[in-house]
Amino acid sequence: MESDHKHEGSDDRDALLTCAVGDPAAFTPLVEQFSPALHGYFARRAPGAADDLLAEAWLQAFAARGTFDASRGSARGWLFGVARNVLAGHFRRAGRVMVTADPVEVDPWQAVDQRLDAAALAPELRRALADLPAEERELLLLVSGEGLTPTEAAAVVGIPAGTARSRLHRARGRLPWRWTARAPGARATTTPPARICSPP
Repeated sequence: MESDHKHEGSDDRDALLTCAVGDPAAFTPLVEQFSPALHGYFARRAPGAADDLLAEAWLQAFAARGTFDASRGSARGWLFGVARNVLAGHFRRAGRVMVTADPVEVDPWQAVDQRLDAAALAPELRRALADLPAEERELLLLVSGEGLTPTEAAAVVGIPAGTARSRLHRARGRLPWRWTARAPGARATTTPPARICSPP
């Protein structure tokens, strides 16, 4: 079960709030802390454009820092929400579908292959992920791939946390094995079908 507190540090929220009220220097620690995770998010979905998208995301996040509401979630979830909007804009400008909506046209699953300990399972897992509804797949990738909590992932896609947990549970039940990751960038592991229905 993912803890909804593992990424929701008050220091991150405080940095954004301080920056929003007139101290831009407070934004610097956030850039240093979250750039690797955000760059990985972009690189797994838009290889070759990750550097530019990361720069655009930080510009947008800085400009919108006054809209951050600590009572509604973590700084991490808010930043990934900004990143998701930047990615969607990138695909709109290119005349392509958002990465989560069409796994055939825009295929981000190479990163999934690379994270599997047992390479022989990769084709089956890829097919299972591609067959998931777009929102369930995106939630699963945000939680198991990017290391967000279910609550943070819910904020990123704009749905209630309870709905996200329910859809994550349903998505996991459709996979041939339980897919988990220890942290952003970590290699994923698979566990036998007996654990598919363990609670999210």
